[in-house]
Amino acid sequence: MKIIIFGATGMVGQGVLRECLIDDSVNSILTVGRTATGIADPKLQEIPHADLLNYGSVEDQLAGFDACFFCLGVSSAGLKEADYARLTYDVALAAAEVLSRLNPEMVFTYVSGAGTDGSEHGRVMWARVKGRTENALMKLPFKSAYMFRPGVIRPMHGAVSKTRSYRLFYTAMAPVLPMLQWAFPGSILTTEIVGRAMIRVARRGSSRQILEASDIYEIGRG
Repeated sequence: MKIIIFGATGMVGQGVLRECLIDDSVNSILTVGRTATGIADPKLQEIPHADLLNYGSVEDQLAGFDACFFCLGVSSAGLKEADYARLTYDVALAAAEVLSRLNPEMVFTYVSGAGTDGSEHGRVMWARVKGRTENALMKLPFKSAYMFRPGVIRPMHGAVSKTRSYRLFYTAMAPVLPMLQWAFPGSILTTEIVGRAMIRVARRGSSRQILEASDIYEIGRG
């Protein structure tokens, strides 16, 4: 498979990229984001691209791919709904609309979140925006589109969040997360499991378009 990863420098994206690099079914990877990962690997090419709302200057490099793993995301803390929607809905749709036009046989996977509000009318701002984003992505003319809704994700193999509050959380929880994961394997995932699940869904498909944490665990474990 030839795969595009958006947000490969974030915690989830780092984990997904690692799994793609070590998976023999993935023979080519392109990362797109504001900064490059700096990883050197024969399978990997990178496009540092600052304007995540416009891909005209790099469009010719985005065709011919089998799957996209969209791992870009920001915390809603301190943001008004319009600002959060611009960084979430607008950014995701800008990339997805271009990719669906260039790659109609593509499998598109979007990292959303547990508690996302598919009705788009709930009280929680971030959940409404994520729900609107999911609904719009599932309407685009991809071969298929899957919405991943993980909850707590344990970073593995050196993956680090770019959000300070998340880094503090994972530092504080590091001693107990392995035990909680053992006790609640379908609720607490790892970056490794999420990455493997994305690759397997891209390769084999899934009976569900929206995958909750327990679904991701069942697909990605092993």
